[in-house]
Amino acid sequence: MAPEANPDDFLFLADDTDALEATDQTVGEWQLLIVDDDEEIHTVTQLALSDVVVEGRKLVFHHAYSGKEAIKFLAEHDNIALVLLDVVMETDDAGLKVVEQIRDELKLEDTRIILRTGQPGYAPEESVIKEYDINDYKTKTELTRSKLVTTIIASIRSYQQIRTINQNRIGLQKIINAGANLLEQHSLHEFSEGVVTQIASLIGLNAEGVLCAQIEDDGSNADTIYVLGAAGHYAPFIKCRLERIDNKRIIQQINACLQSRKNIFTEKDTTLFLGAEHHGAAVYLETNRPIEDFDRQLIEVFLSNISVGYENVTLFQQLRHAAYIDPLTKTPNRNEFTCLLADTRQLGAKDSVAVLIDINHFSDVNDGLGQEVGNELLIAITQRLVQEFGNDAQIGRIGADVFGMIGSEKVLTPQALDTIFLEPFQASEHSLQVDATYGFCRLSDSSEQGLAILKHVYIALNRAKKNISRNYEYYQQQMEDETAERLALLRTLRQDFALDRLQLWYQPQICLKNRKVIGMEALLRWPQPGGGFVSPAVFIPLAEYFGLIVEIGAWVLQQACLQLKELERQGFKDLRIAVNVSMPQFRSPHFVESVIHCVGEYQVKPELLELEITESVVMDDPKVVISALKELQSFGIKVAIDDFGIGFSSLSYLQQLPLDRIKIDRVFVNDIEKANGAAIAETIVNLGKRLGLHTIAEGVETVAQERVILAMGCDEVQGFLYAKPMAKDELVAFIQQQKK
Repeated sequence: MAPEANPDDFLFLADDTDALEATDQTVGEWQLLIVDDDEEIHTVTQLALSDVVVEGRKLVFHHAYSGKEAIKFLAEHDNIALVLLDVVMETDDAGLKVVEQIRDELKLEDTRIILRTGQPGYAPEESVIKEYDINDYKTKTELTRSKLVTTIIASIRSYQQIRTINQNRIGLQKIINAGANLLEQHSLHEFSEGVVTQIASLIGLNAEGVLCAQIEDDGSNADTIYVLGAAGHYAPFIKCRLERIDNKRIIQQINACLQSRKNIFTEKDTTLFLGAEHHGAAVYLETNRPIEDFDRQLIEVFLSNISVGYENVTLFQQLRHAAYIDPLTKTPNRNEFTCLLADTRQLGAKDSVAVLIDINHFSDVNDGLGQEVGNELLIAITQRLVQEFGNDAQIGRIGADVFGMIGSEKVLTPQALDTIFLEPFQASEHSLQVDATYGFCRLSDSSEQGLAILKHVYIALNRAKKNISRNYEYYQQQMEDETAERLALLRTLRQDFALDRLQLWYQPQICLKNRKVIGMEALLRWPQPGGGFVSPAVFIPLAEYFGLIVEIGAWVLQQACLQLKELERQGFKDLRIAVNVSMPQFRSPHFVESVIHCVGEYQVKPELLELEITESVVMDDPKVVISALKELQSFGIKVAIDDFGIGFSSLSYLQQLPLDRIKIDRVFVNDIEKANGAAIAETIVNLGKRLGLHTIAEGVETVAQERVILAMGCDEVQGFLYAKPMAKDELVAFIQQQKK
């Protein structure tokens, strides 16, 4: 049995300072763990080493009094540089078991171990020292203070070297992996997020509080810094301007880094410059501690390794910029705005709203003042939107004269947007006063993403354009339902028209002098499979809006001409047919030609075909309408104006129109028996006589109405008093009956 150690033999108390390493300034610490079941050993060891400084760092002591306690501590602390370990504690080989667990279970390869024992007979075998990477083994009796300090210094230097080698090896592997992954990313935002994540991993930081920003030209004199990639609580600011981050320190450090184009290391944060000759970005890390030298070296190698990748990704980004940024206003275009809508929806749509701003009558500016002035107007509007809402909303140009915005509903209100258009805009030498129409969609009201949300905003915008009382609408589900119903109705109309299911009915027109049928008005009917008809007031405006009325109108003309030929065959050679014509037909480039061709093809008398137009059609584009009608009238075709007095008619245009007949609308006929009810109808009749035109009253349903109309001198009538609209077979029978 080994003799007991005599505490007086411990030479820790001997004063030997030759081996001490001193420094005037210390930065950082080395963590030491003393493991011994003798409390006095802890005290003496700490006392002997309390003023030792190694590589400019002080020693920090931790204590464990058993092997079990040591392992528990080391499992929770992986930054221990050195363990001073007693071999004999609760068991004779407790210290050796601790060594085994440190290397095999905890995998602490960097931590250095010095074995000590007060009982030389319990020295470990040579194989144990070699196998478990033990730095030194000393008996407590042979350790003078100077020898202990020398051993400590050598072990810590060994720890530093091993750790540097291992960190460089791990870091190099991360750089290789990072470079391979990052070079696969063509999106600058994805690349930036990858950079900040890899750097954080490289130096052992959490990704919280890491962001990347780049200078981008936003079309103004000063460059703007945008957040390209971020992690942690800065993630919501990706793609936003740097000023949106309410942190002066971050803004200051990033600006300094971009201006100096150098890395900036401080005690609490690190800002790294990434870029090439023409492109630069800054990566900011909240380290809350200084970055060690070997970490700086790793970072520099990493940045150097990915600089080529950054240059390539930036070139890809320029291509993407062309695809997603409006070149005129330097704001997101429709594609990017759609992506922003999806991003905003995913990050949380509470209290957010999407807005479309349609500049009213913008085409007049382009047509009247030129496209250059129009472009300058768009830029001026953009600048005012950015000035007013740039810090609170995303702004884009969605169409030629349509802007989009995403932001808080409290900020983006119709009233706030109206203030943008209170003052005129300066475009070249012109001061232009314009106004706008808005469509809104609350993102919380929509479960859709991206394009679907944009569709909802457009639905609201289109509804607002039809609203004469205000210039905005908020999207509601019923709007889309109504639109869907209209589109479904349009699809069915197209299908039924293609299958020849539409019908042309006729309402006879009567001469008041002899009570004979002199003609008829052709009326379009759309029968339904279950019986009944879709009202013309529903489907005709739908067909006009979507352009189908041109095809339908051509078919109606053909059917009318066929019916004229059939009437002629039946012996009714002088009956005319009136056909309604809409504005889309007049705008068709071949309208006049098609009418003349139809008359010639079916060999009908031109004077038996009458085209009915409404005054609203005339006022829509008077020059086009008047020109077409004059050409048709010169060919012999008759012209009647319908619904006269209902719209906003112009007597000057009425004088220019090549008319043959004026129709008195049923609105004036309904009240014709009341006091002063006949005034307008009588005025129209007198106007017709002065202009040499025939007059016809429609909607006559009672004998009393007929009596008043006859007294006025009106020439012709049509209405339920005489005949309802009827199919072509019934028409022939009706006319034959009237002849008897």
